Amino acid sequence: MSRPTLPEPVKIISSVFSGNTDILNKAIAVLPERLGKIDYVSALLPFAYTDYYARESGSYLTRRFISFETLVPPDTLPDIKLFTNRVEEKFLKDGNRLVNIDPGYLSLAHLILATGKAYTHRPYIREGIYADLTLIFVDHTFRRVEWSYPDYADEDTIVMFNNIRERYASQLARKRVQKIT
Repeated sequence: MSRPTLPEPVKIISSVFSGNTDILNKAIAVLPERLGKIDYVSALLPFAYTDYYARESGSYLTRRFISFETLVPPDTLPDIKLFTNRVEEKFLKDGNRLVNIDPGYLSLAHLILATGKAYTHRPYIREGIYADLTLIFVDHTFRRVEWSYPDYADEDTIVMFNNIRERYASQLARKRVQKIT
C-alpha cells in the first residue's frame, strides 16, 4: 500500500514571447505581482521553431524564459495559468494576443507546462487546465520525451533548465535546513 505524502514545493517557470519586445517586457513586469520575485531572465531569444502563432502575434517573435524565487505547491498550477491568461488578455489587440505566456513548474524530477488544450499525454488538473509533461530529469540532466516541444528539447534550453534546477535544489536544501533549526 502506498502512503500519501505531500510533494515538495516547485519552482515556477515561464516562457513569454511576443512580436513586440516592449510588450514582452511589460507583460513580464506584471507577473511578479502574483508570482513573486523573478530570479532568472534569459537573454532575448528568437522564437523560430514554429509559425503557429504568426497570424495572431506576428512573424518575428522573440522570447524570454523566466523563473520565480517563490516555491509553490504543484497543485497551484491551474491558478497560475488562469492568472497568466488574464495578463495575456490585457495585451489583446483586435482579439489577437500580442503576448503569449506559457507558465509551468520545475521539480527535481520533471518540467510541467500548464495548458488549456487536452491531449492524450496531458492529464486534467482542474478549471479547464491540463498538465503537460515536457521534460524529465534522468542521469543528471533534463531529457525530452516523445511529445516535447522542439524549443524545450533544444540543447541550450536544457542547459538553462538544468541551471535553474540547480538553483531550485539549493532553495529546497535551505528550506529543509530552516525546518530543522
